[in-house]
Amino acid sequence: MSYLIRPDQYQALLDLQQTEMGIKQIKDFFQQNLSSELRLRRVTAPLFVLKGMGINDDLNGVERAVNFPIKDMGDECAEIVHSLAKWKRLTLADYRINEGYGIYTDMNAIRADEELGNLHSLYVDQWDWEMVMSPDNRNLDFLKEVVKRIYAALVRTEYLVYELFPSIVPILPKEITFIHSEELLQRYPNHTVKERENKIAKEYGAVFLIGIGGTLSNGEPHDGRAPDYDDWITRSENGYKGLNGDLIVWNPVLQQGMELSSMGIRVNKEVLQEQLKISGQESRKELYFHKRLLNGELPQSIGGGIGQSRLCMFYLRKGHIGEIQAGIWPCKMRQEAEELGMPLI
Repeated sequence: MSYLIRPDQYQALLDLQQTEMGIKQIKDFFQQNLSSELRLRRVTAPLFVLKGMGINDDLNGVERAVNFPIKDMGDECAEIVHSLAKWKRLTLADYRINEGYGIYTDMNAIRADEELGNLHSLYVDQWDWEMVMSPDNRNLDFLKEVVKRIYAALVRTEYLVYELFPSIVPILPKEITFIHSEELLQRYPNHTVKERENKIAKEYGAVFLIGIGGTLSNGEPHDGRAPDYDDWITRSENGYKGLNGDLIVWNPVLQQGMELSSMGIRVNKEVLQEQLKISGQESRKELYFHKRLLNGELPQSIGGGIGQSRLCMFYLRKGHIGEIQAGIWPCKMRQEAEELGMPLI
């Protein structure tokens, strides 16, 4: 069901023209910084892929992909991408990208099963990135180092916004805090997942929550993850599982934590086999992507996605993602948002 958060005494700090200018400046500046920090080159990405090849992102495994028949290919079925998590790794191999370098792209997706609200729309736009890494760097320290470099680009971009619009004062802390989802559970054992995220984001301002997808001590994962891209079972030195995570910041307008990025070290052959077994999806071994990985044709990589509209929404202090991107919204939500001073494009 759709749900609208009603910010208390909300007032947009920028008009429509200023907002559009801010969106362009943020996107141009951030992607250049991201490219420099991680040594990424831009590539062109598909809007759709063929169904049944194991290339599309399965997200939590229950979301339906928008699909259509291709007339000139005997009505073979194509799917609009959910994200490019696996496509990027294929591209690293096909482009023969060297270790320590990577790619990024503008990913556009349609997620028809999203529950619409201030942070969720049918249309998803993000920078999808992927970098070739040494198999020797399959550890938490390397993951943290990459997160810190991405966060440095986020902090620099926030200062750019302040230079453009002095009424928007920077709020991101200088450094990001790391915490494992199991540690967070132990700290707040009687709270829901979202409540735990809100509390830790409010306390620190910006956190990277490690370990998304693996089962915690309460018998449940912090959140769902597909079994064939992020590694959520490998144990680190502290005994906690997972070489992936979510980057979450405190949103002062909505008064809650806000995920800006999901990323992780990707599965190798052994981890893929184990995670497919755990999730009961071993039949995927016969799909195109999985065969290439199991045959050793794909490099070890780390990658993720960074929400473009969410980033702009956070920096420009907007109360609804529909103030950043044009979209379809329930009539009641559009009307209520208008009354709250959040006109949806």
